[in-house]
Amino acid sequence: MAVDRQLDAGSFECVAQNPVTGEIRQSTNASFNIKWLESGSVTLKEPNSEEGIESSAPVTLHCQIDGHPRPTCQWFKDGVKLTEKSHQINSKERTLTVKNASPDDNGLYYCCAKNAAGHVCSSSNFSLNIIDKSFPRPVVSPEDVLVLRNEEAMFHCQFTAVPAPTFEWYHENEPICPAHLKQSVVVFLLSNGTLLITQVKPRNTGTYKCVSRGIRGPPVILEASLLIAEIDDMVPKLWRVFTADSLQRVACEPPLGRPEPEVWWERGGQRVPTEGRVFQDGLYLVFSPTKEEDSGTYTCVAQNKAGRRTQEVIFTVATPPVWVMKPQDTSLEEGKPGYLHCHATASPEPEVTWLRNNLMITPEDTRFKLFRNGTLRINNVEVYDGQMYGCETKTLGGRLSGHARVTVLEKLKFTPTPQPAQCLELDKEITIQCSAKGRETPIIRWAKADGGQLPPHLGQRNGLLHFSKVTRGDAGNYTCIASNSLQGEIRAVVSLTAAVYIRFKVEPENTTVYQGHTAILHCQATGDPEPHIHWMVKDKTLDSSKNRRVQKMPNGSLLITDVTSDDTGRYTCVTGNSCSIKDRVAQLYVVDKPVHFFEDGDRAPYKMIQTIGLSVGAAVAYIIIVLGLMFYCKKRRNAKRLQKGQDREEPEMECLNGGALQQNGHTTAEIQEEVALTNMGTTATTEKRNSDKIQFARANLQTITVLGKGEFGEVLLCKAKGIEQSKEEMVVLVKSLQTRDEQLQLDFRREAEMFAKLSQPNIVRLLGLCREAEPHYIILEYYDLGDLKQFLRISKSKDDKVKSQPISTKTKVSICAQVAHGMEHLSNHRFVHKDLAARNCLINSQRRVKISSLSLSKDVYNSEYYYYRQAWIPLRWLPSESVFEDDFSTKSDVWAFGVLMWEVFSYGELPHSKLNDDEILAALKAGKLKLPVPDGCPSRIYKLMVRCWALSLKERPSFTEIVQALGELPSNSKV
Repeated sequence: MAVDRQLDAGSFECVAQNPVTGEIRQSTNASFNIKWLESGSVTLKEPNSEEGIESSAPVTLHCQIDGHPRPTCQWFKDGVKLTEKSHQINSKERTLTVKNASPDDNGLYYCCAKNAAGHVCSSSNFSLNIIDKSFPRPVVSPEDVLVLRNEEAMFHCQFTAVPAPTFEWYHENEPICPAHLKQSVVVFLLSNGTLLITQVKPRNTGTYKCVSRGIRGPPVILEASLLIAEIDDMVPKLWRVFTADSLQRVACEPPLGRPEPEVWWERGGQRVPTEGRVFQDGLYLVFSPTKEEDSGTYTCVAQNKAGRRTQEVIFTVATPPVWVMKPQDTSLEEGKPGYLHCHATASPEPEVTWLRNNLMITPEDTRFKLFRNGTLRINNVEVYDGQMYGCETKTLGGRLSGHARVTVLEKLKFTPTPQPAQCLELDKEITIQCSAKGRETPIIRWAKADGGQLPPHLGQRNGLLHFSKVTRGDAGNYTCIASNSLQGEIRAVVSLTAAVYIRFKVEPENTTVYQGHTAILHCQATGDPEPHIHWMVKDKTLDSSKNRRVQKMPNGSLLITDVTSDDTGRYTCVTGNSCSIKDRVAQLYVVDKPVHFFEDGDRAPYKMIQTIGLSVGAAVAYIIIVLGLMFYCKKRRNAKRLQKGQDREEPEMECLNGGALQQNGHTTAEIQEEVALTNMGTTATTEKRNSDKIQFARANLQTITVLGKGEFGEVLLCKAKGIEQSKEEMVVLVKSLQTRDEQLQLDFRREAEMFAKLSQPNIVRLLGLCREAEPHYIILEYYDLGDLKQFLRISKSKDDKVKSQPISTKTKVSICAQVAHGMEHLSNHRFVHKDLAARNCLINSQRRVKISSLSLSKDVYNSEYYYYRQAWIPLRWLPSESVFEDDFSTKSDVWAFGVLMWEVFSYGELPHSKLNDDEILAALKAGKLKLPVPDGCPSRIYKLMVRCWALSLKERPSFTEIVQALGELPSNSKV
């Protein structure tokens, strides 16, 4: 089955035997012809040993490859085939003879043979090395050297040859010359050929070569390298936390070094063993498993010739927390700090998280203080802090959670505090309200401030002081007292004045007179205190000393002698006392005196009647044209509103800032002004303007400082003497008119009229006007903390010297709710603000907020306005329809209110502060402008902001809806 040349060799014969007769026959011999080839080595045949090989003597090599049939043999030297021309080859004996061997014949000899069985080469070859003493031979070879910086390094190199060889040193292929060595103080070449480097520097490192040359043969090159030992630093310290009873393997990453550093782990100065529960496995420190006692500091050590480096690793085996003090249900007093505790012990120190109604309390929420030990402090407890609180304390080893309900013990307080000064109209039925809240429902009663009893005709019930019919004796100081058994009592004093409100006995009427004649405008009023009357001519206070032709008569009427065409215009009779103020307007028309063309005196009356008829006819025609224009504008405005999505918005008739709404190219204010100037005794004379504006003497104003510049002129902070009867002196805000621009002058008058018409606690009151000389002044109510934006910025300031008390979330909601109430009143009277922002609201120390129109755009808040289409606009507070279509409405005020809410919760940050004005314009145009969620802002508040920024007007809420949404959260706030 498998022929073997040893076992199957020899002769075979076939034997046949008849078992019956026993006869035997044998065949002739037969054998296998087995072909084989077996590799062998190349051996030295002559001389007998390698020691006997001499130069110029014959050398014979034998190829011990054998086979059947006899193989043919070939010889090779260093891979090159040898031929019979150059060498003596005996194929039969399979030998190779070199007759005169010399070093040139040195090399590796091998043979290959082949026959019918195949082809093989020698399994072991012969290296011929004939030594020629004239060739250099190394006696001592240089070795690689690794030293520390500035240490000594030495390379040894020696050769032998006959005659003696020469040699030289090279460094990075640059020869080290004797001339160089004479100048060097570092490298020396010793007489025995040794190279000495006394202070090894980085420039000395690299490859060194020792090169020897003899009279014959190629040069002999020996190489060695010089390196400086190094070791990098390790990371100074690491912390690792494990769970208990777990298998952990921690690797020590060795630093780079030369030579490669040895690495091991130590604890307490002792090497970690290589076996046990905690052991070292190569570079790994193994915990199998972790136990609490394994916590501590371990050191990874790396060391080589350059030094030792260590790295501390602090291991902590985490254990589950255990309660020390669990949160407890507690009662906290309103207006004082309150504490909740969540203390647990564990390794490492557990991390504590507090939740309020399942919402996480973050360190950025200034209403709270989170202590490391797990205590939560409510810095100033508010009524709405009565919620469920939860805490979670955890480590990798486990976690604990607890809950506590907080009940707020409400303090006794007025809601709201009664107005300190009020007027009662004589002979009227009037009720004054006083309400309060407390931990226990308080009892509210009224009493005389001097301690006396209330008159029997006054009734009180549930905090209501009822005057069935006001008499003069009812004037005086009254005290509202709220008390309960737990908290004692609180008091508020109200000063009441009994007065007869002003009524006109005679009202001025529109009058037409001939030029050069005398005109009388009648105006008489009654009231108690006795009202005084003064006249305003063309919106300027009458100064009789400057115009002797125009005089106020003792009965209040206005006498104008020798009238001229310049006297044509609007005349306002203003009457007021300490409790009320009213005015009436009349128009004076001056016409040319008729020329008499007829000598007959009977024709003169006819001519006069004809002139008057023409004048009246022209006026009536003008009125019809104006009314037609107004009707046309109204139809156009309704059609435009339907095109914009049928929002069903009531058309706003007047704007609080910067002019009125546009109607057919004219402002509504201009149209109304024209009607008022040309009505000639129609509806304009019968309109009742029950405003609160009064003329105030400029001499009683003392300027404190200039707050900045607005669109009309400077805005001043002043002291006003006697502007309110209840106060001798008070701080007021004064807006001055310092422009000749007719439109701005009209806007200035309209703003004064609008503030006079508005009466709501969250809108600033008009206190007076100064129009007897230029510049004209509007005197408005001022709050002691100034504008809301400045207040918000100071509240966020890190400077303890200027920082006020932190603003609670409830206070922020209250601020927004108060502004919403004011804007609801504004929108119900069909006014549009156009510049609603924190900078245009005032706030006092009781956190009461009023909407104003400071519009300090020219210097203080210049960065918050943008010059666009020949006008300064509050770009960052406006929706796209206001910017690109000049369309202002209550819904654009709603958008601005959403931005104002964002300002309140962002502590007065500039909206879109990361975008420039051009980027904001582009984002508005693309409908992609939205402010991010302020830190600590409740989600419900932010959702309300987003609704205010809806692209569609009909999707934005009304101010009534906003008031209701904010009313669902507690709004009356203290800090």
